[in-house]
Amino acid sequence: MKKDSIGIVTPHVFSFAEPPATLKLESGRSLGPITLTYETYGRLNEKKSNAILVCHALSGDAHAAGIHKDDKTPGWWDDLIGQGKALDTNLYFVICSNVIGGCKGSTGPSSINPDTGKPYALDFPLITIADMVEAQRHLIDFFGIEKLLCAIGGSLGGMQALHWASAYPERIIASIPIATALKHSPQQIAFNEVIRQSIMADPAWRNGYYYEHGQPENGLAVARMIGHITFMSDQSMEEKFSRKLKNDNLSFQFIDDFEVEGYLRYRGYNFVKRFDANSYLYITKAMDYFDLSGDHFMPETKKTIVRFLVISFKSDWLYPTYQSQDIVRLLKRKHAYTTYFDLTSTYGHDAFLIEIEDETRLIKNFLANISPD
Repeated sequence: MKKDSIGIVTPHVFSFAEPPATLKLESGRSLGPITLTYETYGRLNEKKSNAILVCHALSGDAHAAGIHKDDKTPGWWDDLIGQGKALDTNLYFVICSNVIGGCKGSTGPSSINPDTGKPYALDFPLITIADMVEAQRHLIDFFGIEKLLCAIGGSLGGMQALHWASAYPERIIASIPIATALKHSPQQIAFNEVIRQSIMADPAWRNGYYYEHGQPENGLAVARMIGHITFMSDQSMEEKFSRKLKNDNLSFQFIDDFEVEGYLRYRGYNFVKRFDANSYLYITKAMDYFDLSGDHFMPETKKTIVRFLVISFKSDWLYPTYQSQDIVRLLKRKHAYTTYFDLTSTYGHDAFLIEIEDETRLIKNFLANISPD
């Protein structure tokens, strides 16, 4: 355990939408009962005014910080959450929940369908970012929190942070979207479609009904390999791998001669041990459906008092700088107090998980100027 870690944390479960009081989804379908797995760090103050919601990315989960008793792997944003860190647990009550549609404890396609007693599989309804945020709102209500101090996240998490500000401006004081977009470009949709097709082309996918037989491991591994290529930059791949060979000579066989090939195979086949293939399909589709451009953002208000810190990274070609600048321009039209930084980094899209020092400085200064009043 790292010296500055918040230590052992325990996941919690919150259930709601027990039939007939189901959650109405954006698609028009209903879902219930719903379970959300979540973790909290720090303490909620007496006024319940110091709560920060951390929203995870595509393959993330509720385990954002600390370690679990039976697993010493630190949370995915452990360097950003804790005493004295950007999200200082001496000051803030930090909440992170696994999104609906996920596979790490929250209700998703691998959950048991109460109508059949079997996993939902593709009987699970398509969900959107709006549905994810609506589920989170129920969790925030459960805590008795009338207004979040802030919602923050990168990539998919940034979309959730933006939607919180758009759908519930009266329930949030600040939003910090990082390395994200108002909507997916055709290129981003194309990457996600190739990812989905690689899963569905695996015979083991069985049209989504594979739970009694095992994961479509090959298809999911290839999907994750594609994803990892988009997460890194050309420069970071050059610095990390260049054209280094795993052995001294070329094999002249179709094996992983180069270190970068071995890395992608390791990442791909390690991913299938911890993530559900159908959840990957559902969440990427939700990201493609997301659109807060133009009048979709706060459609009934011409201005907002929500304050924003928008962060992008120069080497991020999956969510390039211009998309964050589009966010800033839209917020300016809404007369929103907006601070924007385009940070220098060689890590590509992964930078929001790595460039902790710069993010800490920006987030700390921003939050220090945010008052619950």
